Amino acid sequence: MRISTATGERAMIWTVPNLLTMARIAAAPALALVVWLVDAPLAGRIALGLFLAAALTDFLDGWLARRLDQQSALGAMLDPVGDKAMVTVALIVLAATSPVADLLLLPGAVIVTREVLVSGLREHLAGAPLAVTRLAKWKTAAQMAAIGVLLAAEPLAALAGPPPAGGAGPWIDDLVEAAGIGLLWLAAALTLVTGWDYFRKAVAYISAKEER
Repeated sequence: MRISTATGERAMIWTVPNLLTMARIAAAPALALVVWLVDAPLAGRIALGLFLAAALTDFLDGWLARRLDQQSALGAMLDPVGDKAMVTVALIVLAATSPVADLLLLPGAVIVTREVLVSGLREHLAGAPLAVTRLAKWKTAAQMAAIGVLLAAEPLAALAGPPPAGGAGPWIDDLVEAAGIGLLWLAAALTLVTGWDYFRKAVAYISAKEER
């Protein structure tokens, strides 16, 4: 039986990988909604769970698309959108709620600016060869790891309880926040490198196109 083109296109939209990607996009505003409507410390735990589930879909959607042979143009377009939406909203949430927000402001601004720049380049250069590089994937992994660690600081501190009587030095939340800050600065450095790489390739493409 031959399936019509329209039917085939609809089938390639509502695939499991695409649905997972759409769920990741929807989880971004849900993260902010939870922090707005739910009181701490429960809000922090729910936000962490949402973020970890979204990060898991980032791996699963691509893996399932290849495994099930359900790779599609829609999925390729939505996947980076889901990553950027979740990272951006999570950084906004951390800037509004984290006790170390002042240390997150500069790397967060670098990350958001780069994501806006690259999204604009991709939109303007539709069809240009701006493939996702391996380093860009490491950048995304570093961003996700940093945000996950920072979101985990409060829930982990609540589980660990107060420091031992007479204990000196930082306790669990301080240690986790320090690790998260370090990871976020690493992600910002990778963000600058990959952003410059995309910008350089885009300028070369535009120059070559104008010379034709």
